[in-house]
Amino acid sequence: MESNTLHHATETRLPLETLLAALGPSAVLWGADIPERNHNDYSGLQPSPPLAVVRPADTAGVATALRICHAHGVPVVPQGGMTGLCGGARAAPGQVALSLERLVGIEELDAAAATMTVLAGTPLEAIQQAATAAGFFCPLDLGARGSCAIGGNLATNAGGNRVIRYGMAREMVLGIEVVLPDGTVVTSLNKMIKNNAGFDLKHLFIGSEGTLGIITRVVLKLFPQPASTMMAVCALRSYADVLALLNSARQNMGPLLSAFEVMWPDYWQFAMRHAPGVRNPFPGDETNYGAYVLVEALGTDPVQDAPRFERWLEGLMDTGAVPNAALAQSLADGKAFWRIRDASGELHPVWPQHLAFDVGLPVARMDEYASRCRQALQAQFPGVQSLFYGHIGDGNLHIIVYQPAADSQPKDQVNALVYGLVREYGGTVSAEHGIGTLKREWLGHARAPEEIALMRLIKNAIDPKALLNPGKVL
Repeated sequence: MESNTLHHATETRLPLETLLAALGPSAVLWGADIPERNHNDYSGLQPSPPLAVVRPADTAGVATALRICHAHGVPVVPQGGMTGLCGGARAAPGQVALSLERLVGIEELDAAAATMTVLAGTPLEAIQQAATAAGFFCPLDLGARGSCAIGGNLATNAGGNRVIRYGMAREMVLGIEVVLPDGTVVTSLNKMIKNNAGFDLKHLFIGSEGTLGIITRVVLKLFPQPASTMMAVCALRSYADVLALLNSARQNMGPLLSAFEVMWPDYWQFAMRHAPGVRNPFPGDETNYGAYVLVEALGTDPVQDAPRFERWLEGLMDTGAVPNAALAQSLADGKAFWRIRDASGELHPVWPQHLAFDVGLPVARMDEYASRCRQALQAQFPGVQSLFYGHIGDGNLHIIVYQPAADSQPKDQVNALVYGLVREYGGTVSAEHGIGTLKREWLGHARAPEEIALMRLIKNAIDPKALLNPGKVL
């Protein structure tokens, strides 16, 4: 037994020493030097220290690290901003965490092509700010903007607040550079919108959650900077009225419509009671509405856009289609409206260890799903609390479930209930957060056996040793 232990220790030391010699002491951390942030993402799983953390400074360093680990049969887990919610960046003992924290920076902003080339570890907010400073707009936006990295955003095909207008993260990418599990570098930093020269390989890696390759550089498509922002919060009687409002917004706002966020009464009441800094935009109105909607439109004509938005909203109120609405009169008002929608970030102090779900459903049946899910939760777990809210316009529903006074949350049973209904309604178990490890067993609820088999075929072809982010997705 002792000889086996010594043999294992020697085998473990070999790749670390090789990595250290190739990359230098600043790039290889192990033992007590591994930062706690590399032990876990935001998934709520138990922290797990990796064998080592490798922090390459460039693409060549990533390739070297993967080549060495591949030769020694050591699994590698890519890590970005560590803001993922599904365990996709969590390394197990004996695995090397490859952090992109040093691959930070904006390499080029091409005004003629309206593109930006960035390193994969660059925080999303830094990209947004650089685009704004150059007179452009990066529309990808999510709550973790200050700490999430663009490489992780692409690896999970992040969604966020403006999918209804700009699409998912993959829609904003023209080219990428990626390092394969064996250290091969594939550089395809295309800046052209039209490029049909063979397979569009970037889509293999966007959304693959680091299981096929590690993204190191990205060419992002930029957009014109909005010259006007219009926003309102609408109180509606029913979900049928929500669908009517969505249709009206699409018809009247057209491409200006950038966000359509729906909050069911349970979520709205939670935000009003528990989220610090949130104020009710309908003071004195005690009506129990059936739904609340935040509508945002981004325009290019500051003279015409705001009056057009106001006329549209006033017309709906005059006909009674919208019983009550609050129009943002300033930037501060707009931020206050978004604070209501972002109140989910205040859940942890109030509902510790709550269960969070990110599902996709047919828009027309979303309220039916929410009603059935809420009733089933109450029947199976008396006294359970649940909140429903989401982007809706792009078919994304978020669900929060919490069992008060429980020693531990009934995670497995709630998962089976929520995802079982998702399958019944023809939805997806992950709308924008990926699969990771937390949703791996439920992948078959959203993908056919033939689709999963094809995923395995691609994984086996690119990573036959199964060393890159093993155990994730599949």
